[in-house]
Amino acid sequence: MPSNASDVLREMRGMKTNLDLQQYSFINQMCYEKALHCSKIEHFISMLGKCFDSPWTTRALSEVSGENPEEKDQKKSGTSRSNTALSPEESSLEKTQSLRSIPEKIVVDKPSASVLDKKEGEQAKALFEKVKKFRLHVEEGDILYLMYVRQTVFKVLKFLVIIAYNSFLVNKVQNKVCCEVKEIRDVTGYTVFECNHTMAHLFSKLSYCYLCLVAVYGLTSLYTSYWLFYRSLKEYSFEYVRQETGINDIPDVKNDFAFMLHMIDQYDPLYSKRFAVFLSEVSENKLKQLNLNHEWTPEKLRQRLQTNPNNRLELQLFMLPGLPDTVFELSELQSLKLELINNVIIPASISQLEDLQELSLYQCALKLHTSATSFLKENLKVLCVKFDDNRELPHWMYILRNLEELYLSGSLSADSSKNIVLESLRELKCLKTLYLKSNLTKIPQSIVDVSSHLQRLYLHNDGTKLVMLNNLKKMTSLIELELVRCDLERIPHAIFSLTNLQELDLKENNLRSIEEIVSFQHLRKLICLKLWHNGIMYIPEHIKKLSSLERLYFSHNKIEILPSHLFLCNKLRYLDLSNNDIRFIPPEIGVLQSLQYFSVTCNKLENLPDELFFCKKLKTLKLGKNSLSILSPKISYLTLLTHLELKGNHFEFLPQEIGGCRALKRSGLLVEETVFETLPSDVRDQMKAE
Repeated sequence: MPSNASDVLREMRGMKTNLDLQQYSFINQMCYEKALHCSKIEHFISMLGKCFDSPWTTRALSEVSGENPEEKDQKKSGTSRSNTALSPEESSLEKTQSLRSIPEKIVVDKPSASVLDKKEGEQAKALFEKVKKFRLHVEEGDILYLMYVRQTVFKVLKFLVIIAYNSFLVNKVQNKVCCEVKEIRDVTGYTVFECNHTMAHLFSKLSYCYLCLVAVYGLTSLYTSYWLFYRSLKEYSFEYVRQETGINDIPDVKNDFAFMLHMIDQYDPLYSKRFAVFLSEVSENKLKQLNLNHEWTPEKLRQRLQTNPNNRLELQLFMLPGLPDTVFELSELQSLKLELINNVIIPASISQLEDLQELSLYQCALKLHTSATSFLKENLKVLCVKFDDNRELPHWMYILRNLEELYLSGSLSADSSKNIVLESLRELKCLKTLYLKSNLTKIPQSIVDVSSHLQRLYLHNDGTKLVMLNNLKKMTSLIELELVRCDLERIPHAIFSLTNLQELDLKENNLRSIEEIVSFQHLRKLICLKLWHNGIMYIPEHIKKLSSLERLYFSHNKIEILPSHLFLCNKLRYLDLSNNDIRFIPPEIGVLQSLQYFSVTCNKLENLPDELFFCKKLKTLKLGKNSLSILSPKISYLTLLTHLELKGNHFEFLPQEIGGCRALKRSGLLVEETVFETLPSDVRDQMKAE
């Protein structure tokens, strides 16, 4: 085998590390950051070239330099018009949106060659990320600047030494040179000789030329030193670029990043101008918007349309980088739900959504343009806002004069400086429903501002104690009131003044006794009372005075005994007594001839009164998870029964009379399969037939 071939096959010597590829990549990155400072320059030059040649740079700069006629007219008419047309928040939005001179009209009307395709948009987006990371890394230090300063100082010192040394010796160059040689005196008779240097003249000229070149080099170094110390090269301002392009949010940079931009400016200022586009946040957001529009086409959005519980055609968007402009092409849209979306800006094109009535914002900071505010002010009926930060609570909601329903979920307590204070709702003349899920200690004055026309008030307090409830007395128009998780220990007396109240919900409080229920007799329109999820031990006898009640919720309490007076509320259609400790149902239950729903699941019942089956309008009967062992044949009286829950008891068989419940099907009968099989086959077939 040839020797050169053996050299190729020879194994590399050295210490084996057994590192994997990711570890090598990490080492390379650390070396790049800590030691290879010249790599920063190479990386910078590489990105600079890509930014210079990027189609997005060309498009952005060309369009901000070529203003549309509308903008020119606005400039001629002066700034006073714009100031009067915009609210403070909206004018600040206009100033921040410095690429506003890239209107959608220009994008559409321009030739297709100027419009970024999807691939170019993705490349530009990746370039934005690279520039952002590079800036964060390079701005941290000034090692390149210090190295350049030291190098320049060394060059100046070297220049001075060379000039001083050579200037002193260049005059020593002569044509005649005297020398003394004592060793040859016996031969020649002379010791001192005068020699003729034939190249002296040429060497002298070359020396002067060399000094002149060194002087030029030295003057360059001196100029560089002057440039270094006279100008602040550790700060770079894009003020000129901002004025020329109108991109107002290009940030000034510092340290090594600033130094490299100063250096490139000496070569060609056009590079820094084009590079500045990739430092602009608004420019980046505009590019993201274009990419977003490419991804979310109107056809794709239409596939996500669904009908919400309010019977409105709804579009729900979750965790997008922004709001696609294509949303405003869905003219049939009635409800827009945005969740965890940053940088949401509603443009004037929202006016195309003529049927839009409902807007939901879940942890979204949203800004509106002037015409968009006017549109929502006139058209929006329902607004839902869930927020963690005060920036997510829209200040424009206070002027929505046609708003009928407002749902707010977040910290609204006025007692803490960190929490958000609810401003006046006085302008919401049509507000009928207000839902607040917060941590209030008292009812805010802003709610009192709409008390004359507010019909539904829902306060969910997340366990914070609601102390001051006197303002409730002023809300005489209320027909529904919910005070959920407000840490109430007694029923508030202010409720007794709400003579128009029809529904009251006191869920998940700390109610133990409800003796105050006697005062509910003054609420003659009260038809629904929800006292569920509390610690109520017993039901007072004077509940019989609530003769207008149709729905009563006592589930998830600690009730052991049912008073017979409860069944004197003979208008009851819905009675929920589940999840208590009830052992016995009084026979007076047969009085409830209007009863349609009755639930006593999760109690301690051992038998049922026959009078229960005289409630012939029952459609739902829930008896699960008790200690029942026999079901009366009188079950056949319940001919309207569609839902019967028996699971979790001690039944060994079911009476065949259950077949008399003609409306009851197998899907509505919740019982163990083995118990169901005890029925005659014809009854089973009848119930299985849908």
